[in-house]
Amino acid sequence: MQSHFRACCEATLLSTTLAIVALPDMARAQSGSAGGSIGNDEKSLSGSRETPRATEPSKPARRGKPADDGPRRAPQKSGGGGNLDGAWVLTSVGASCGTSTDTVVITGGKLVGQYGTAQVSPNGSTSGVGAAGSLSWTMSGRFSGRSGSGTFQRSDGCVGSWTGSKQ
Repeated sequence: MQSHFRACCEATLLSTTLAIVALPDMARAQSGSAGGSIGNDEKSLSGSRETPRATEPSKPARRGKPADDGPRRAPQKSGGGGNLDGAWVLTSVGASCGTSTDTVVITGGKLVGQYGTAQVSPNGSTSGVGAAGSLSWTMSGRFSGRSGSGTFQRSDGCVGSWTGSKQ
């Protein structure tokens, strides 16, 4: 009996392996494995049931739109009259510290550059911080459409302004 059972198991495994190798493009799923059930979900060897299962009360079909719970808002994007998300080139000019240019990216209200980060509100106003070596700085300003401008102050006392251009 044990050898017969073992032979059946080996034959089943061999058949399954061959089917997987020989028919790789066919879907292989067990009936009912996608979730939910329809009809008889009580499996038995004889295929019969002692008592029929009570049917579930039917739910009314959903019609129309759901009840309005108030005004809905679109997901917030950094705004300022348009979508500010994307690459920007910022040029900073300070009286005692010269000119520098940095490429930054604005995504979902966050500005990220090589040397600093900032928040960008939906109306385009921005403020942030940065650091490089022993210097640190703060910046603030506003983006609108495809341009932006603002001011910065460095830890070494240099103050200046910046302008931005969307790429």
